[in-house]
Amino acid sequence: MIEKTGVPTRTQILKEFPDLIVLKKPKAIIECYKDIPCNPCDTSCPFDAIHVPQDINQRPQINFDKCTGCGVCVYHCPGLAITVRQIKADKAILKIPYEFVPLPQKDAIVKVLDRSGKHLTDGLIKQVRINESQDKTAIITIEIEAKHIIEAMTIEVPYGS
Repeated sequence: MIEKTGVPTRTQILKEFPDLIVLKKPKAIIECYKDIPCNPCDTSCPFDAIHVPQDINQRPQINFDKCTGCGVCVYHCPGLAITVRQIKADKAILKIPYEFVPLPQKDAIVKVLDRSGKHLTDGLIKQVRINESQDKTAIITIEIEAKHIIEAMTIEVPYGS
């Protein structure tokens, strides 16, 4: 239970994911588990795929049919609660927000962690992108085994790498 552990339950996580067949194309996954006053994802989405209800305190909703997985919302989420995920054959491609240093390097192998910070698997860094207007948040593209697409959340970069 997120209120006690800070980690969402598997049931809570699965409610945020579409059927995995939808993830054959990149899609934003919004993991806001509490109602808070926030709407940057809604106002930044160029495809009108994300909507915060009229009460700004309610959680955003995503229309996966409209979402292209462009990642603009990932940069704009102040809570780092949005990732982009895609399944390609037996691999999963994740785009995650990352605000730690050092940044990983392209082609590096890193530890991929679950939501509780436990090592889940290793992943290959495919891209490290920093937008000039978002100089504190990098978008890291990671390739992992497809079976970890739901559990994977962030990475651990060894200090000094």
